[in-house]
Amino acid sequence: MRPFHAAAAVLTILVMGAAITAGGRAVLHDENGRVAARAQAGMAAQSEAPATSAIPRPKAARPEAHSTAIDPEVVAPPQLQPEELERVEPRAPLSDLALARPPKSKMPDDWNGTKLFQPIATAAGVIQAKGYSVAISGIDIVRQDETCADGGKSWTCGSRARTAFRAFLRGRAVVCAVPPEGGRDLIAAECRVGNQDVGQWLIENGWARAAKGGPYVEAGEKARTARKGIFGPAPSLSGLPPAPAPVAAAQPTQPILDPSATATPPTETTATPPADQPAPSE
Repeated sequence: MRPFHAAAAVLTILVMGAAITAGGRAVLHDENGRVAARAQAGMAAQSEAPATSAIPRPKAARPEAHSTAIDPEVVAPPQLQPEELERVEPRAPLSDLALARPPKSKMPDDWNGTKLFQPIATAAGVIQAKGYSVAISGIDIVRQDETCADGGKSWTCGSRARTAFRAFLRGRAVVCAVPPEGGRDLIAAECRVGNQDVGQWLIENGWARAAKGGPYVEAGEKARTARKGIFGPAPSLSGLPPAPAPVAAAQPTQPILDPSATATPPTETTATPPADQPAPSE
C-alpha cells in the first residue's frame, strides 16, 4: 500500500504544479492585454489633442506676502471697562537729556543793545553797519529820491534829509536793539547815539515823519507846525558866495614859432669898463 500512496502523492503534486503554471500564464496574458490597451488609448488621445497641448502652461506668480496674517482675537487687546483702568504717574527720566528745556534766549541778561560802528546812512532813518540794515522804528523813512513842494516849487527834500542825518551821525557808533547776529533783511529797531534817541532827533528836526500810533506823534506835529526840515521852505541859496566868473584864455598876439613874424633887432648897449682894481699889498 505504501508505494501506491507515494505514487498518488507525486501525481497530485504534478497536477497542482501544472495548474499553477497555467494560471500564471493566464494572468500574465491578461495583464499584458491591459497594458497594450492603455498604450493604444494614450496614442489615440495624443493624436486627437492639438499640437500646443504639449507646451507646459506657465505657473501663475504668487503674490509676495508682506505681512503675516494675525488672528485679531488673539493679538487684539482685551476689552476693558473704564472703571478697570488706572492712571499712574510717568516714570522719572533716565537722564537730564530727556528733560524738555525752554529755548535759550538770543539776548544775554545784561544786554543793552548791539553797537554798530561806522554807520552809513543810506536814507534819513536807515543805517547800514556791521552787516546790519536797520530802519529806525516809529518813523516813516524819507526816501533819498523824494521831493517836497513849497509854494509851487519842488525841491529834493529826500537827499537834504539824508545829508542832515549823516551830519548828525558823523561816523559815531550807534547802539540798536537788534540781535547780536546780523542778517540781510531790513530790521526795524530803536537806536541811540550816546543818550540821544535817533528817532526822536529825526522827528524833532523835521527830517522824518512820525508813524501813526508811534511814540513820536506829538513831536512830529510840533515839527510840522514849526515848518522844520521837510515841512519847511526850500533851502535858500542866496547866502552862498557867487560862483566865480569863467576865466577866458588869453589869445597870443603872435603865433609861437611863426617864421613869418619879424624879429625885433636887439638894441645896442655900451659896455661899462670895469673900475680900477687896487694894487695888491706886498
